[in-house]
Amino acid sequence: MILAIASGKGGTGKTTVACNLAAALERPVVLADCDVEEPNAHLFLKPHWDATIPVTVDVPVIDGEKCTFCGACQDLCQFKAIAVLPETVLTFQELCHSCGGCALVCPAEAVSWGSRRIGERRTGRRGPIRFVDGTLRIGEAMAPPLIRAVRRAAADIPDCAVVLVDAPPGTSCPVVASLWGADYVLLVTEPTPFGLNDLALAVAAVRKMGIPCGLVVNRCDIGDDRIHAFARRENLPILLEIPFDRKVAEQYAQGHLLVDVFPEWKAMMRGLYDAVVRELERGSSGASPEGRASTLEAREVSA
Repeated sequence: MILAIASGKGGTGKTTVACNLAAALERPVVLADCDVEEPNAHLFLKPHWDATIPVTVDVPVIDGEKCTFCGACQDLCQFKAIAVLPETVLTFQELCHSCGGCALVCPAEAVSWGSRRIGERRTGRRGPIRFVDGTLRIGEAMAPPLIRAVRRAAADIPDCAVVLVDAPPGTSCPVVASLWGADYVLLVTEPTPFGLNDLALAVAAVRKMGIPCGLVVNRCDIGDDRIHAFARRENLPILLEIPFDRKVAEQYAQGHLLVDVFPEWKAMMRGLYDAVVRELERGSSGASPEGRASTLEAREVSA
């Protein structure tokens, strides 16, 4: 099963849920941190690193002796990565999306391929958890190729039936690349006006991709009840509600896994996973609003 943890905005607790869920399962599992522009899951898991591998993308190289300067490649490229001048062709590698179209349309077969480094991916482990993340090169504009490399590395790890994907926040192309192929999406939100606004965008994006989803409401005892009204209206199951607790926030700020500090969190994360399994078994899209409205409420964590 590929279970993605996402959010419409940053700061909702998405990575907290992903890391603690991975640790709570206590069995072989892969956690892929796809927030390659600012990966931070490793700060909590503290894995032992196995390998760091550079990630590259293909970029066109124009053979000046073969090129007839016909402009076919320039006309095709929607990202303006190729400019054909009277006596030369300029390529702007940072704009290239590596689609390969320029080579297909070139009548002189003057396009070959070089590579450009866009970042690196790392693999590591912590106990039964196998970990993969990526770090985008500073100044790089396109995260999806690196995210796909992280996802491929996670899929290639053997003997792990569960892959958890920590997606970047928002609803843009990096999020789509992270969620692609997931069996279920947990959307972590908060009961605030900004949380509701961005949750609505995230739900629309996930549904456009045809992936079933459920909600985790963090800091559920602040704000208002508009998240709950939205969930009822949109037939979304709230699988977990987490109240605010200062002691939990303090442990998080120190980079500790909450399941290692608070036994209640381990039970809570296991309950969340079981709820996702039940949703998948009964088919989220076909469940009735009444059947999907059941909520697993987190007990307040005590010292």
